[in-house]
Amino acid sequence: MSGTLKPWALVTGAGGFIGHHLVSYLKAAGYRVRGVDIKQPEYGGTDADEFMLLDLRERKHCEMCTDGMSLVYHLAADMGGIGYITASHAGIAHNNSLINLFMLEAARASNVERFLFSSSACVYPHGLQTSPDVAPLREDDAFPAQPEEGYGLEKLYAEKLCQYYTEDYGLPTRIVRFHNVYGPLGTYDGGREKAPAAMCRKIARAPDPGQIEVWGDGKQTRSFMYVDDCVEGIHRIMQSEYGMPLNLGTDELVTVDELAKLVIDISGKDVALVHDLTKPQGVRGRNSDNTRLRKVLQWEPRITLREGLVPTYNWIAEQIELEAAAQRMPGAAVAAE
Repeated sequence: MSGTLKPWALVTGAGGFIGHHLVSYLKAAGYRVRGVDIKQPEYGGTDADEFMLLDLRERKHCEMCTDGMSLVYHLAADMGGIGYITASHAGIAHNNSLINLFMLEAARASNVERFLFSSSACVYPHGLQTSPDVAPLREDDAFPAQPEEGYGLEKLYAEKLCQYYTEDYGLPTRIVRFHNVYGPLGTYDGGREKAPAAMCRKIARAPDPGQIEVWGDGKQTRSFMYVDDCVEGIHRIMQSEYGMPLNLGTDELVTVDELAKLVIDISGKDVALVHDLTKPQGVRGRNSDNTRLRKVLQWEPRITLREGLVPTYNWIAEQIELEAAAQRMPGAAVAAE
């Protein structure tokens, strides 16, 4: 498409972690990009040609941002780490249901060419995730359904809604099920952070020698995908002709303790692990089966966990050092008051 102007792409949730990276990826690929979120990107500016501050729980705002768009990458959601999603079932289900309903209808009314919905591995049944040595989850495993309460249930419903909009209205939809995305420029504190960011924060703040708290017994397992692989996968799925749900993650299964030890090794610190069995730890094991992804895209995420954790830890450690430096400045305590 050299010399050809690429179409407008809308990224909802462009003030968030994945959305921020996706905007930059699409701009580098030559697209004209409109970002929309209820907030500006937390870390740095945006590469978007346009950025709209809108609350997508309001239908008129969804209509405003989809107007004139060819492609919609719908990433906006009320979400967070395991502590947040297990404590906010009603709020998450309410907010995301409104956002997804109004965005799909607005996309249909605006005659967008394609609509990509960001789903989650939380849609998979609990009964298939009871062992650390979990069998990788296939897309067809989502039914019979027993998803994560709140967040997982509304994601599964929205997947079906995408299917219905394709079948009844001819709106081409793409559905991507994320498996634990991490990387720089993401939330690392405050309760909404995911495990890799939380681990990096704890270890960056720990004294040397020192110790950190790990939620659960540390034997629960997950796979983690670096954000650069994530945004490339999103783009590839949008371009594909495949309209059913697709996993997007790695199949590099590790325990939470192994994750922590990788970060400790990267940090160069002497940090011990102390387990808190009273804290939520989610399902016992979860891994991505990438068989269908490889078949559809002839591609899968390539960045190993260790490779991705190095820039992630370094960025979070830098943010924490900047926070500490600000606190050490004369008058910082007075200004905070």
